[in-house]
Amino acid sequence: MAREEYDHIVVGGGSSGCVAAARLVEEGGNRVLLLEGGHSHRHPLLDMPPGIFKMINGSKFMHYHTTVPQPHLNGRAHDIPQANVLGGGSSVNAQVYIRGRPSDYDAWDAMLRGNNDGADWSWQAVLRHFRGMEDNNRLNNAYHGVDGKMQVSDPGHIDQMSRWFVQAVQAMGEPFNPDFNGPSQRGVGFYQFMNRHGRRSSAAYAFIAPLERDARLTVRLESRAERIIIEQGRAVGVVWRDKSGAERRSYARGEVIVTAGALITPKLLMLSGVGPADHLRDHRIEVLADLPGVGQNLIDHPEVPIIATANGAYGYFRQGDGWRMLLNGLQFKLFKTGRILSAGVEAGAFVNPTDPEAEPTIQAFCVPIVYLDRDTLSLVEKTHGLTVTTVVVKPKSRGEVRLRSANPADKPLVSPNLLKHPDDMATMIAGQRFFLRAFQTAPLDSRIKRLAIPDPERLDDAALGDHCRRFVKTNYHPASTARMGADGDPMAVLDARMRVRGIEGLRVADMSAVPDINAGNTNAPAMMLGDRCADFVMGRG
Repeated sequence: MAREEYDHIVVGGGSSGCVAAARLVEEGGNRVLLLEGGHSHRHPLLDMPPGIFKMINGSKFMHYHTTVPQPHLNGRAHDIPQANVLGGGSSVNAQVYIRGRPSDYDAWDAMLRGNNDGADWSWQAVLRHFRGMEDNNRLNNAYHGVDGKMQVSDPGHIDQMSRWFVQAVQAMGEPFNPDFNGPSQRGVGFYQFMNRHGRRSSAAYAFIAPLERDARLTVRLESRAERIIIEQGRAVGVVWRDKSGAERRSYARGEVIVTAGALITPKLLMLSGVGPADHLRDHRIEVLADLPGVGQNLIDHPEVPIIATANGAYGYFRQGDGWRMLLNGLQFKLFKTGRILSAGVEAGAFVNPTDPEAEPTIQAFCVPIVYLDRDTLSLVEKTHGLTVTTVVVKPKSRGEVRLRSANPADKPLVSPNLLKHPDDMATMIAGQRFFLRAFQTAPLDSRIKRLAIPDPERLDDAALGDHCRRFVKTNYHPASTARMGADGDPMAVLDARMRVRGIEGLRVADMSAVPDINAGNTNAPAMMLGDRCADFVMGRG
């Protein structure tokens, strides 16, 4: 069989991988292989904004990592769902479009400055990538663009419960913010979303679909990478298995770019001999580059719910069932209006409960329904209600990803340590108290029947701490497990051009690469990383 060669290979067809592969083909004129372990993104429930809520508790488009037992959570293990589909998180998320704040990126630049080979990571440097990818339906200014491929829109439908939430938080003294990606993150308002006219604008649709007939791009689905082929200190290809389970090998004349996500990217590097030497030797893996930072520094946004039932037929309870689903579908089909245009969450906030004028410490998502996930399915009445999740946006807790074995089929051992740092717990409790007050503030208060979670009879600090330990879970934003860092930093896996230290021709371009997590959702930053990596590969960065 002839050797299968490409100019570049991108491992992982998530948000960053789709962007990087498309740019290398379209602008670089390269032949690119994009390997994705998951399924096609084309599915009606994935396409419509709220469809993913039908799948969140079990679907072939998601796979579930279960953490190792967490001692600081009383031995509790919790799930970390990850995408198993082309487009990655952008195909299965709630489509909220948040970039983070300028100070996030200026801090990255400060960490890397002085030995970054001219790679500028400041806010002004990354802003051109965000603007260039964006086609915004309302904004066109210094912060937003209208000529990009990613469709960004205001909510297609806003439930009255979301409006009451926004008004209640304003009554508590927070400003209305018309643009969380604008000059200031602080305040309450309505998110923008990566969709348009009732259809998701995923990275797969925005960047890969236009190239489906381009012979320079080869996309292989249900194809799982097992290791990077490294010869004489250079990445030259990838060993992977196709849908049938057969082992395949593909080679790159240029570079291999790993974009498999913050849980799988470090696993793949370690299986390839790149990682902490002692850990690799424990699994009888030959050490090709001793990089102790691989799999360390795991950061994730922790979230904790507040759930209340409503005293009226507000929100989205049963709107996806039976005759209601049919009516909503008919309204959308005939008039392109109605509840199907909502992603299920419309409103949110960024606040600092202890110092309102300082940078926000908490992000909130308002979901006009009693939102039941795996931790709460049996605890709350399924009825009309409201869920507000509070999220620590700059957590100090750090976890790790380790190999379970040298078998590529085994999921890694993941220990995120959510809320382990006492400052994170204190911040979360403050956020919970702030939004518990919102439930008691007009006009929202008159629509609430009773608080279900946390226990309304136990709201002291100790009880709220117990509540947080019981219900904290991922906000679906794992990051920083193969981070960029300054020269001389022993835990830096990458240089500031996303190159794996000690190995030529190998880069990491997903959320694994970030020196610290951004304040807010991570899908937009992931796409920025893919865009920026393509520039580096093409010599434009």
